Amino acid sequence: MSDVGPMFRAKLKRRDLVAERTMSFHFEKPAGFAYLAGQFIDMELLDPRETDAEGNSRAFSVSSAPYEDTITVTTRLRDTAFKRVLETIPLETEVKIEGPFGDLRLHNDARRTAVFLAGGIGITPFHSILLDAADRMLPHHIFLFFSNHRPEDAPFLDELQALEKRNGSCKIIATMTNVEKSQLPWQGERGMIDKGMLDRHLKNAPSPIYYIAGPPAMVKGLHGMLQAAGIDGDDIRTEEFTGY
Repeated sequence: MSDVGPMFRAKLKRRDLVAERTMSFHFEKPAGFAYLAGQFIDMELLDPRETDAEGNSRAFSVSSAPYEDTITVTTRLRDTAFKRVLETIPLETEVKIEGPFGDLRLHNDARRTAVFLAGGIGITPFHSILLDAADRMLPHHIFLFFSNHRPEDAPFLDELQALEKRNGSCKIIATMTNVEKSQLPWQGERGMIDKGMLDRHLKNAPSPIYYIAGPPAMVKGLHGMLQAAGIDGDDIRTEEFTGY
């Protein structure tokens, strides 16, 4: 859990399916709540109709951007009491929000390239950062490497590809690790993110700073790969997503 932060109540306004078994939940932004793109919150269900050993609270990266009038969290729909309640509670139901927390934020020096490495639902903080960067017309050059099993499993993929077309300083490199089980055509990269894939796309990227978010095994593996390639530890920033 996080350090204690400001507490707010927020009402659920709508929910959208954004990939197979993946849903976005949009909450009304409380007065006085502010966050930076890439940060996360702790969310607690109030008097849920059921609970289990995992409890009534979860930490979620905020997938919306600070300029939006909602706080959006996006998550896989696992079979837990928390997820079942969140998926079915009536609109206008209140939850408790604490935060924001976290330091996974875009660096200030626009001369340095930002390289985002995301696995599955680890896309959420980067989705917020990319929307915010486009809205504020930040000059940073950003590369997003986005790994999923299949296109059906990739949250926000169409939206991110459309953003790339509008924003010449943003490059989206999506890769699929199990595309043979997909019902959709796929012409992009295949396989896990590795040094060869990074080298192909980052040939002319000046002084990159790397950001990694996803399942713990992926974060650990990519962090080790970057260190083995000689990347300074100060230029690698990570966030693990467990239990999603």
